[in-house]
Amino acid sequence: MHKKFLWLILFLLVGCLNSQTTTIKATSTNTNQTLTAKRISNWTYRSGEKSVKILNNDKPTEIKKANFDQSHVDYGGLDSLNRTKTATAYLTRNNLGRSNTRTEQMWRPTGWHNQAKYIDGTRIIPQNRGHLIAYTMTFNLNKSGQAQQGELGSIDNPYNLFTQTEFSNQKTMTQIEQKVRNTLAQNKKVVYRVTPIFHGRELMARGVWVQALSTDGSLKFNRYLWNVQDKVKFDYVTGRSKIDRNWRVPEVSDQKSSYNHYQRHNDYRKKY
Repeated sequence: MHKKFLWLILFLLVGCLNSQTTTIKATSTNTNQTLTAKRISNWTYRSGEKSVKILNNDKPTEIKKANFDQSHVDYGGLDSLNRTKTATAYLTRNNLGRSNTRTEQMWRPTGWHNQAKYIDGTRIIPQNRGHLIAYTMTFNLNKSGQAQQGELGSIDNPYNLFTQTEFSNQKTMTQIEQKVRNTLAQNKKVVYRVTPIFHGRELMARGVWVQALSTDGSLKFNRYLWNVQDKVKFDYVTGRSKIDRNWRVPEVSDQKSSYNHYQRHNDYRKKY
C-alpha cells in the first residue's frame, strides 16, 4: 500500500511538470507570433521608463537576411490620414552621404505643431521632422527609393518623414542610425526596416519600431523607440504639447550620440 501511494505521488508530480513545460513553450511561441505594429500601438509610455525597448532579444522578427545586387528603399507611402508608413531599405556603402548641401524641408508631416517652448530658461524645439531612413543613408537613391547615381539624399520626401520628438530623433534614433552607418562603412550590406507606430487615428506616432540585419549577420537589432520628450507631454491625437515638469524621460546612456545630429551628417559628407 505504501509503494502504491509513492508511485501515485510521483505520477502526479511528473504530470504537473510536463503541463508547466508545455504552457511555457506555448506562451513563448505566442508572444513571437503577436509582435506586430498593431499590438505595439496599444503600448503606453509611463513617466520615468526607459526610452528604448529591446524586442525579441534584439532579433528581428519582420526581416530576414537578403542578398541584393542593387540598393533601394521600399517606401510604404501614405495612409488615408496622410501618415507615413513602413520603409524597408536595402543599403550599401554607396548610400552614405557625400554632399555638402541640404535642401529646405517644406513637408509638414501629420501631427506637426512645432512651437518653441521655454523650460527652466532654456528654449527647446520639441518636434523634428524625423526621417524613417536617415538622410545620410539615402544618397544615390531617388524619391521613389530606386537607385539613381548622383541623387543627394532623401531630405523632404513625404514618404520618409514623420513628426518625431527632438529627444527621440537626436538621441535614441541617432544611436540606431550610427550602428547602421558604421556597418555600411565597413562595406557590408544591411536590410533596415523602420515603422512609425500610430495608435488608432492619432496623427503623431507614439514611437518607432526599428529592425536591421546585415547580410553577414554581424549587425542585428529589434527595438522600439518611444516618441517622447523630457518635461514635455504630447497629445498624440493632434501632436500638440504642453510643459509638464513631472513628466520625465531618462537620458540615454551612450553620450557619444548626444552631439548634434546635423554635425554627424556633415562628418559623413566629408568622409564619403
